[in-house]
Amino acid sequence: MIAISCCPTAELELNPDRPDHKLPYRGAWLWIGSEMIHLMELPNPDPVDKDKRPEHGGRDRHFCIGVQNLEALSQKLEKAGIEYTKSMSGRPAIFFRDPDANTLECVEIGMQGSRDWTST
Repeated sequence: MIAISCCPTAELELNPDRPDHKLPYRGAWLWIGSEMIHLMELPNPDPVDKDKRPEHGGRDRHFCIGVQNLEALSQKLEKAGIEYTKSMSGRPAIFFRDPDANTLECVEIGMQGSRDWTST
Protein backbone atom coordinates (compact mmCIF):
# COMPACT_ATOMS: atom_id res chain seq x y z
CA MET A 1 0.00 0.00 0.00
CA ILE A 2 1.12 3.55 -0.63
CA ALA A 3 -0.36 6.85 0.43
CA ILE A 4 -1.01 9.47 -2.22
CA SER A 5 0.77 12.68 -1.23
CA CYS A 6 -2.35 14.81 -1.68
CA CYS A 7 -4.32 12.57 0.63
CA PRO A 8 -2.07 10.59 2.99
CA THR A 9 -5.13 8.94 4.49
CA ALA A 10 -5.93 7.20 1.19
CA GLU A 11 -3.95 3.99 0.91
CA LEU A 12 -4.03 2.33 -2.49
CA GLU A 13 -2.37 -0.91 -3.51
CA LEU A 14 0.48 -0.51 -5.99
CA ASN A 15 0.37 -2.85 -8.99
CA PRO A 16 3.93 -4.27 -9.08
CA ASP A 17 3.39 -5.95 -12.47
CA ARG A 18 3.29 -2.71 -14.46
CA PRO A 19 6.47 -1.87 -16.44
CA ASP A 20 7.18 1.59 -15.04
CA HIS A 21 10.92 1.00 -15.50
CA LYS A 22 10.33 1.00 -19.28
CA LEU A 23 8.85 4.50 -19.35
CA PRO A 24 10.83 7.77 -19.63
CA TYR A 25 9.11 9.22 -16.55
CA ARG A 26 8.24 8.11 -13.04
CA GLY A 27 4.77 7.06 -12.06
CA ALA A 28 2.66 4.38 -10.44
CA TRP A 29 -0.25 2.12 -11.32
CA LEU A 30 -2.64 1.98 -8.38
CA TRP A 31 -5.54 -0.37 -7.80
CA ILE A 32 -8.85 1.25 -6.94
CA GLY A 33 -11.08 -1.75 -6.35
CA SER A 34 -11.06 -3.73 -9.59
CA GLU A 35 -9.98 -0.68 -11.61
CA MET A 36 -6.56 0.90 -11.98
CA ILE A 37 -5.32 4.47 -12.26
CA HIS A 38 -1.97 5.44 -13.73
CA LEU A 39 -0.31 8.42 -12.07
CA MET A 40 2.53 10.00 -14.04
CA GLU A 41 5.18 12.40 -12.78
CA LEU A 42 5.37 14.95 -15.58
CA PRO A 43 5.89 18.70 -15.74
CA ASN A 44 2.63 20.45 -14.87
CA PRO A 45 1.36 22.59 -17.80
CA ASP A 46 -1.18 24.35 -15.60
CA PRO A 47 -0.53 27.17 -13.14
CA VAL A 48 0.09 25.84 -9.63
CA ASP A 49 -0.76 29.21 -8.11
CA LYS A 50 -4.21 28.62 -6.62
CA ASP A 51 -5.14 32.26 -7.33
CA LYS A 52 -4.92 31.52 -11.07
CA ARG A 53 -7.24 28.49 -10.86
CA PRO A 54 -10.99 28.38 -10.21
CA GLU A 55 -11.68 28.58 -6.47
CA HIS A 56 -14.05 25.61 -6.63
CA GLY A 57 -12.42 22.48 -8.03
CA GLY A 58 -15.65 21.46 -9.73
CA ARG A 59 -15.12 24.38 -12.12
CA ASP A 60 -11.63 23.13 -13.04
CA ARG A 61 -10.44 20.01 -14.83
CA HIS A 62 -10.70 17.05 -12.50
CA PHE A 63 -11.37 13.36 -12.23
CA CYS A 64 -13.82 11.64 -9.94
CA ILE A 65 -13.80 8.50 -7.85
CA GLY A 66 -16.59 6.97 -5.80
CA VAL A 67 -16.28 6.51 -2.05
CA GLN A 68 -18.59 4.75 0.36
CA ASN A 69 -18.37 7.22 3.25
CA LEU A 70 -17.93 10.86 2.31
CA GLU A 71 -18.22 12.06 5.91
CA ALA A 72 -15.31 9.85 7.02
CA LEU A 73 -13.19 11.14 4.12
CA SER A 74 -14.10 14.75 4.95
CA GLN A 75 -12.98 14.21 8.56
CA LYS A 76 -9.67 12.71 7.42
CA LEU A 77 -9.06 15.64 5.07
CA GLU A 78 -9.83 18.13 7.84
CA LYS A 79 -7.52 16.31 10.24
CA ALA A 80 -4.75 16.40 7.63
CA GLY A 81 -5.33 20.13 7.01
CA ILE A 82 -6.44 19.62 3.40
CA GLU A 83 -9.00 22.16 2.22
CA TYR A 84 -12.03 20.94 0.28
CA THR A 85 -15.30 22.28 -1.08
CA LYS A 86 -18.67 20.58 -1.29
CA SER A 87 -20.45 20.06 -4.58
CA MET A 88 -22.37 23.17 -5.61
CA SER A 89 -25.16 20.97 -7.00
CA GLY A 90 -25.98 19.62 -3.56
CA ARG A 91 -25.11 16.04 -4.41
CA PRO A 92 -22.88 14.12 -1.98
CA ALA A 93 -19.48 15.07 -3.40
CA ILE A 94 -16.38 17.03 -2.38
CA PHE A 95 -13.46 18.50 -4.32
CA PHE A 96 -9.88 18.99 -3.15
CA ARG A 97 -6.50 19.71 -4.74
CA ASP A 98 -3.18 17.92 -4.68
CA PRO A 99 0.11 19.83 -4.16
CA ASP A 100 0.26 20.58 -7.93
CA ALA A 101 -3.26 22.13 -7.82
CA ASN A 102 -4.89 19.19 -9.66
CA THR A 103 -8.46 18.59 -8.53
CA LEU A 104 -9.90 15.32 -7.30
CA GLU A 105 -13.63 14.84 -6.87
CA CYS A 106 -14.94 12.19 -4.50
CA VAL A 107 -18.62 11.31 -4.77
CA GLU A 108 -20.45 9.12 -2.29
CA ILE A 109 -21.91 5.94 -3.71
CA GLY A 110 -24.17 3.46 -1.97
CA MET A 111 -22.75 0.63 0.12
CA GLN A 112 -23.51 -1.82 -2.70
CA GLY A 113 -21.83 0.38 -5.30
CA SER A 114 -25.11 1.91 -6.47
CA ARG A 115 -25.00 5.00 -8.62
CA ASP A 116 -27.96 6.82 -7.10
CA TRP A 117 -26.00 10.10 -7.22
CA THR A 118 -26.23 10.22 -11.04
CA SER A 119 -29.91 11.11 -10.89
CA THR A 120 -29.37 14.18 -8.69
